[in-house]
Amino acid sequence: MIPKIPFGKTGQVSTRILFGAAALWGMKQEKADRILEMLLTYEVNHIDVAAGYGDAELRIGAWMKHHRRDFFLATKTGGRTYAEARDSIQRSLERLQVDQIDLIQFHNLTDETDWETVFGPDGALMAALEARDKGWVRFIGVTGHGTRAPEMHLRSLERFTFDSVLVPYNFMLLQNAEYAADIERLMEVCHERGVAVQTIKAVARRRWREGDPAKRFSWYEPIKDPEILRRAVHFVLSRPGIFLNTSSDATLLPLILKAASELEAFEEKGSVLDLERQLKTDAESYEMAPIFLRGVMDTV
Repeated sequence: MIPKIPFGKTGQVSTRILFGAAALWGMKQEKADRILEMLLTYEVNHIDVAAGYGDAELRIGAWMKHHRRDFFLATKTGGRTYAEARDSIQRSLERLQVDQIDLIQFHNLTDETDWETVFGPDGALMAALEARDKGWVRFIGVTGHGTRAPEMHLRSLERFTFDSVLVPYNFMLLQNAEYAADIERLMEVCHERGVAVQTIKAVARRRWREGDPAKRFSWYEPIKDPEILRRAVHFVLSRPGIFLNTSSDATLLPLILKAASELEAFEEKGSVLDLERQLKTDAESYEMAPIFLRGVMDTV
């Protein structure tokens, strides 16, 4: 059983694994429906998608006729102006075939110019607030990629009472002391204010190496070794109160769900210190590396 915890102050109680629907990007409906069955088997009750994830909203929309009550439904808008975000939200409602989205999020809001636009007089925040007032969305969040995400989220939380944030979080990224300190500051504020914390890139191994012939279902090379992946998932979930978004590589979904369902057994037998020691060894033997480095490679 995958544990469930409150999703911030929203009143929603979500599985600590959130289905990252980027995995459905170019997938046919028949194959997507098999993923739905897997989510129902593991009782995952929270879907995270985005307007920019190819056909993912369409694939999910086909599920909603029969399964709307089974899921907390979150999507994202890349729109920065009022008009862009308004149109994006309306299009997402149509594609998802729902009257209301549970959570609308500003997608990867880490660029300074974009940030100023979103919070400006004709910015996307106004569209999100309007959508909330009209009942089209229930809650508003913000997401970010790269090492600046935690500090930018802190700025965003000073401007508006967001219901959730989303940040990259894995063992390799937290080996950077500066990034780890930024994460700690963000976690502290979110805990104090009841803001839900979602994480991404739990099973990232490293960026793809030039000439690597492997099929690519995500922009980074994921961990595929089942034991190392299990430890990577347990590392994230060993931190109380945070959520883990599954990978855009759908082939890894069964392994991630299985690992999450074994969290209680891990907590009874192991310790976080032992897990970190094992992951340090994994990082060396499996040639893992951070997928973001401030000032060097900080974009997707």
